[in-house]
Amino acid sequence: MLARNLTRIARLSRGFATHAPSTPLPAVLHLKTGQSFAGRSFGAPRSIWGETVFSTSITSYTESMTDPSYRGQILVFTTPLIGNYGVPENKTAVNDRDVGVVLESERIQCSAVVVADVAEKYSHYTAVESLSSWCARNGVPGITGVDTRAITTLLRDQGTTLGRVAVGADASLPKPTAEEYWNPTTENLVAQASTKAPYELNPTGDVKIAVLDFGAKANILRSLVRRGAAVTVLPWNFDFNKIRDQYDGLFLSNGPGDPNHCMEAALNLRRTMQEWDKPIFGICMGHQVIGMAAGLEAYRMTFGNRGHNQPVLALASSGSIKAGRVYVTSQNHQYALKLQDPFPAGWEPFFINCNDSSVEGIKSTPGSGKKVWGVQFHPESAGGPLDTIEMFTDFLAECRAHKLHINIPRSQPMSAAQVAPSLKRETPQRVAVAA
Repeated sequence: MLARNLTRIARLSRGFATHAPSTPLPAVLHLKTGQSFAGRSFGAPRSIWGETVFSTSITSYTESMTDPSYRGQILVFTTPLIGNYGVPENKTAVNDRDVGVVLESERIQCSAVVVADVAEKYSHYTAVESLSSWCARNGVPGITGVDTRAITTLLRDQGTTLGRVAVGADASLPKPTAEEYWNPTTENLVAQASTKAPYELNPTGDVKIAVLDFGAKANILRSLVRRGAAVTVLPWNFDFNKIRDQYDGLFLSNGPGDPNHCMEAALNLRRTMQEWDKPIFGICMGHQVIGMAAGLEAYRMTFGNRGHNQPVLALASSGSIKAGRVYVTSQNHQYALKLQDPFPAGWEPFFINCNDSSVEGIKSTPGSGKKVWGVQFHPESAGGPLDTIEMFTDFLAECRAHKLHINIPRSQPMSAAQVAPSLKRETPQRVAVAA
């Protein structure tokens, strides 16, 4: 009887949420426009500068915080309660299914987080620590107990704003002057987020894809290797033209900051597109680099689009994408390509945002002889909707078709089963790429 009762108590205790005590330090969020919001600190007890942005994502705070596109930013979550399901162990195998991490990178990428109510108790079967302890371990401060509705309203009205999170003794200091605020977009954040050396994933894949890493989310790489691709990840400014004949396709990833810092990559890509006829696909920053290489201009939006519920209208059909259909997408960007008339020769708009009419995608025209696509949103999401995930399937199907010198009817793209053959599990290998 005693053993039965002890077992029952043990089972009950595992059902309780795990307590994560908050740090009793004062904290203040200062905005360059003069507003201040007082609350209490959690995470790392340090003060930081950054660019204050908001996300409307309801779930996946761990994925958002590890997205390299948030580098240098103070991330305000509009969802009131953050941290209730904790943080998982961020390690996986590296093989034909996974790329070494569960989340979007190895560490937290944003500079700080702002939440209305941080969960002091968390509960999830994969959780190993609280949001607060995770932030503390990564040196990232957080502030809670502030009105994120008021902050979001300000950012919606006045646009993305430079800010400072002041913690502890710094919280009682006077507001910073306008000259003191640090603007992260003046720096080349892509160079900071990109890999410094080439490396391979799933080297036994049947189609070889080079990825220009502007700050790639792990799920982009995961989406490629799970569809059977052998992936070589290259630094953002690597001249792909030196090795392009070794590959069946080129992929340009997402990344943080101002795309105008990536003009070197855009000029290299312009030559690639002029001289190379294999498929090219870009997402987010990669989409903007493709646009600049094509002759379009990238501009800074007022507050950008960040969240998992952005509707986009397809203006053209390609593979699994059907013209006239609205797709719900996950997005995280401050810059966009300028819509112009006429469009550069050989190019056409692919998607447009249903809310603000910004350009959400471009593609080469059928008559151009090229197969190049760029989308501002994230087909791979994580978290978010998977309305457009088959764009990865479409891209790799085109790469395989080119490799095999066959034509695939655009109305009948290859299925996931056709493009994701069974592969042996392999460990990644560092590769030397000729200069």
